[in-house]
Amino acid sequence: MRINDRRYGVLLIVWTCAIPEIAAAQDQTGMQQILQRLDRLEQENRTLSEEVSALRSELAAARGSSPTTAPPTASREQAGDEQPAAVPLEERVAVEEQRTADQAQAKVEAAHRLPITLTGMILFNAFMNSRASGGQQDPVAASSLDSHSGSGASVSQSLLGFNFQGPQIAGGGQVSGQLHLDLWGGTSSSLNHLVRLRVATLAIDWKNQSIVVGQDKPIVSPRDPTSLAQVAVSPLAAAGNLWLWQPQVRFEQRFAIGDSAGIRARVGVYETSESTSDATTEYASTLSSARPGIEGRFEFWRKFGEHARIEIAPGFHTSETHVAGVSVPARLFTLDWLIQPMAKVQFTGLFFTGENSSVIGGLRGGFTIFPSNLIEAVGATGGWAQLSYFATSRLSFNFYGGEESHNAVDLLAGEITRNFEYAGNAIYKLGSNVLVGLEASQVRTNYLQQSNRLVNHYDLALGYLF
Repeated sequence: MRINDRRYGVLLIVWTCAIPEIAAAQDQTGMQQILQRLDRLEQENRTLSEEVSALRSELAAARGSSPTTAPPTASREQAGDEQPAAVPLEERVAVEEQRTADQAQAKVEAAHRLPITLTGMILFNAFMNSRASGGQQDPVAASSLDSHSGSGASVSQSLLGFNFQGPQIAGGGQVSGQLHLDLWGGTSSSLNHLVRLRVATLAIDWKNQSIVVGQDKPIVSPRDPTSLAQVAVSPLAAAGNLWLWQPQVRFEQRFAIGDSAGIRARVGVYETSESTSDATTEYASTLSSARPGIEGRFEFWRKFGEHARIEIAPGFHTSETHVAGVSVPARLFTLDWLIQPMAKVQFTGLFFTGENSSVIGGLRGGFTIFPSNLIEAVGATGGWAQLSYFATSRLSFNFYGGEESHNAVDLLAGEITRNFEYAGNAIYKLGSNVLVGLEASQVRTNYLQQSNRLVNHYDLALGYLF
């Protein structure tokens, strides 16, 4: 019995001594990944020190002097095979935490630790206008009154944007957002620019569906001509481009047709604007400044090889303008396209027809109140097209034009019946993020029962992308 008791005692002692060792092994396992990473960093530091020492020796030899003393770490390694003493675990962990903190200071991070990308463009424009510019930097229509030709420079078309990457939600949806601003608000004084909201959207994207809320261009008119001269307002505004940035909610459903074709269907509610309506003083108080509209766009796309592509999208807009107790309809049919037969050539554009187009950024005057108090929606037809040629990876040429025509029978004397603009520009990349552009354009405006007017515009632009 004494022998058995001794055996049991020995086993108990061994087991008691082993418990701390097992716990320590578990703790060490938890730090193994950090230690491995620190070992790699130390090895890289030793290699860098050796390279610096070699460079110093070469520099000293070139100057005819003795080499500069190598750093302590390199000296110990060059003196023999003796290895440096192991750094205590606590110090190595502290170094790693400090390096992580230093890296975090260099990042742009939201309060909820979600990624943010800063984007935008510092844009300098030097411009010259002929008479009938109406005192505008880049007139969208020729003024009916004469004015002096003028020139100037501006940075007010500069852009500032933030792109947000949000978390994933139920169903695998990815949340993202964007906020784009410019300096076009305020007066023409170079010291009185105000920040203006352009586009602000919040999107949730699933594999085949998307929901977007915020402020953006009309659903039926997502494209724009390419220009560095016309940025604060979309190019060809009031001349065929339905551009007005307004609050909206839209839903998109995507259908794949094989690997090289598909359909994108978008429907949503778009808030119209009556900011350019010609309501007389008598009826101004009865005009609703904004109304909800229903829009839809259905795009068919197909790829042909690596660079060739085609996109064709019919769409519609329907809403009502409320003025003087009457509902004035706004009905538009649209068709936009992108045709790229090869990598260097691209043809884009938009066509629309209907009535009361001003509510989504068309030519002003969507309805007319006649002296007999009859209120009529103004019939409108318009569109734009652009041909782009990408000569090299740095140089591109863009030629675009557009117009909007209003039915003369729906107008009063002195109102615009046709507004036409055409332009050409060359854009060259001085660097990966530095652009220089030269553009010339002309706007021709026809006023009912008055003389036709035109204004020439010339622009030299320098943009820095960030």
